[in-house]
Amino acid sequence: MDRLKAMAIFLRVAELGSFSAAGRELGMPLATVSRQVTELEKHLGSPLLTRTTRAIALTESGETYLKAARQILEEVDAAERQLAGEFHAPRGELILTAPICFGQLHVLPVVEAFLAAYPEINIRLMLSDRNLHLMDEHIDMAVRIGALPDSTMMATRLGEVRPVVVASPNLIAAHGTPETPEDLKRLPIVHFGFASVQSNWEFRTRQGKPDELAFSPRLTVTTADAAIQAAINGVGATRVLSYQSAEAVAAGKLRLLLEAYEPEARPVHLLHAGQSSMPRKTRVFLDFARNALRERMKGV
Repeated sequence: MDRLKAMAIFLRVAELGSFSAAGRELGMPLATVSRQVTELEKHLGSPLLTRTTRAIALTESGETYLKAARQILEEVDAAERQLAGEFHAPRGELILTAPICFGQLHVLPVVEAFLAAYPEINIRLMLSDRNLHLMDEHIDMAVRIGALPDSTMMATRLGEVRPVVVASPNLIAAHGTPETPEDLKRLPIVHFGFASVQSNWEFRTRQGKPDELAFSPRLTVTTADAAIQAAINGVGATRVLSYQSAEAVAAGKLRLLLEAYEPEARPVHLLHAGQSSMPRKTRVFLDFARNALRERMKGV
């Protein structure tokens, strides 16, 4: 058995979630793909995949072996390219994830610049406001906003963003400028979230203690873009993160309210594997992106 070949076949089966799809991509018969993975499992003395008539899934051993196999194949590929004089040009596919709005505003421009600098690396950017699981989704790096749970992953801090309350100048002219959070009850509210009857916004008191304001919104939407547009149109005041409303505030379409009562800022991190287990393509992106993203986050 050619272990490196079997390892590469297992990697594609795991990443594509299908023996048939791996066979089509590799140009191999289904029976050959299945036999190679089975022989690899026998050699290791442990099942790597659970197979059903509908799907396959990694076993716990399979998840551990997948990570090691990916790193080994990356290192072998890098060593071969180094001997061929191509060590200066990392290549491969890099999978990233980020929140939708942050990704569009800040991550995508950095990715575009990176692609121009590294023509042999392709990037798949998955924008989602749901925190995707890096291991399950085979993701190399993630942007996370907010406190991080305990994890074996490493985190590189990029900056922070603030929860802000904004409203249009016309709405403020009609209802007055709120001086305290309680004054917001005079204004119609656009809520960004999933509650429909009553919602709570957290504020910080003059003494620095957290406090919550409950209210019934006039409009509830499930995207920040919709909340900001409704606020610009004068439907109500809304709360979003500072980077989400920065453009509208800079253009004078929205005004910041109650800045003295804003709750604590939320940290922004790049989540990734440790340097010792990080493929070269990921390492060069981290080096490229962290300073660029830190610079973009100044003032947001």
